[in-house]
Amino acid sequence: MDFQHELAWAVRNMPLTARAAAKLPNLNGQRVACSMHLDVKVATALAALLEHGAELFLLTCNASTVRDQAVAHLVERGARAHAWLGMSEAERETGLDDCRAWSPTLLNEMGGDLSHNFARDGQPGSVLAGLEATGSGIARHAGLTLPYPVFNWDDLPVKEGLHNRHMVGLSTWVTFMERTRLSLHGKRVLVVGYGLVGQGLADKARAFGGTVRVAELDAARALEAMYLGFPVNALDAQALAWADVIVTATGRPGVIGRHEIEAMRDNVILMNVGHEPNEIDLEVLGQRREIIPFLEEARPFGRSVLLFAGGSMANLSAGHGDSLNAFDLTLAVMLAGIGFIAQLPPGSLPGLQPLPRHVWTEVASWAAWA
Repeated sequence: MDFQHELAWAVRNMPLTARAAAKLPNLNGQRVACSMHLDVKVATALAALLEHGAELFLLTCNASTVRDQAVAHLVERGARAHAWLGMSEAERETGLDDCRAWSPTLLNEMGGDLSHNFARDGQPGSVLAGLEATGSGIARHAGLTLPYPVFNWDDLPVKEGLHNRHMVGLSTWVTFMERTRLSLHGKRVLVVGYGLVGQGLADKARAFGGTVRVAELDAARALEAMYLGFPVNALDAQALAWADVIVTATGRPGVIGRHEIEAMRDNVILMNVGHEPNEIDLEVLGQRREIIPFLEEARPFGRSVLLFAGGSMANLSAGHGDSLNAFDLTLAVMLAGIGFIAQLPPGSLPGLQPLPRHVWTEVASWAAWA
C-alpha cells in the first residue's frame, strides 16, 4: 500500500489521537526528543506536535521497528531524524549524542535511552521533563538520579491493563501466523515470563489453538498462571524440550542463552516480544540462513532452531503491532502527557513519578463513553 494511503487510513481510524492533538497547547520553543518505535501510527501523533509549533528530533528505540517512510514523512514536515531500519547500535549511539547536542527541552521515550544518555552526569542540561512508556525504560530510570521529572505512563490502567495485557499478545500471534503461514493448532507453546505481556501471550496462544505452558520465577505470577489453568515450569530442560514454539516476554537480557538453546527440541521456533532485542543470546545460535521472510534457521548443537523476526520485538519487527483503533488510545494518552509536561512550572519535583491521573482520565472517558 502507498504510504500516503496508509497514513490516511490510520488518521481515519484514530479519532482519539486527533482529539488529543486538538487539545495540545502552543508548543513554540519546545524541542522534543522522541526515542520510539517509528511506524505509521506514531507518525500521526508526532505530526501533531510539529503542527503545534514543536521542533522534533527523532530517534528509534529499536532499529528493527523503524518504518523509513514514516520517518521521511515527518522529516518533510520539519523534524530532524537519526533513525533508519537496520541501523547499527553504534549508529544509534551517535544519534543519542547528536540529540544531546541539539539541546532538547522535553523527552518522549520508549526504553530510557535518552535519559540514560543525558542524565548520566546528574545535570539536567536543557531538559525540563520527560515521559517514559515502557517497563524496561522504567527499570532503567529507577537506577538513575534524575535531575528533571520523568513521568511513568506505562503503569496506567489504560496502558498496561489494555495495551500490555491484551493487544501485544493478539498482534504477536496474528503476526506469527501471517508470516510463518502456520496456526497454533497442535503446537506446544512455552511463554517465558508471565507479566502483563506474557499473560496476553498465553491467553491468545490458547485461544488460537495452542497447548500452552508458562515459565515464571515469581511465585505470585506463577500462582496467577496456575489459577488460569496454565501449567507452570521453571525455565528448565524439560520445559524447553517440550515446546514447539518458545516466546520470551521478560524485559531481561540473556534469558535464553547457551544452556537453554542446547535443551531445545529440533525445529523449535524461537521468538521474543520484549522491548529490547537482547532477551535471546543470538551469538549462541551462530550463522543463520533465511527460510522465508522473517524466519531464519540456525543449527547450534546439531539441531534446527528457527528464529523469528531476528529475535527482535516480533509484533512490530515482522508485523504492524497494535491495531490502529486500539493504539489510538495509547497515542492519545501520550499526547495528553506531552501537553502536560510542556506546561510544567519551573522547578518541578525531579525524579521518576506517575503521570497524574487528571492528565489521562479525560482521554479514557472519550474511549469508554464514545
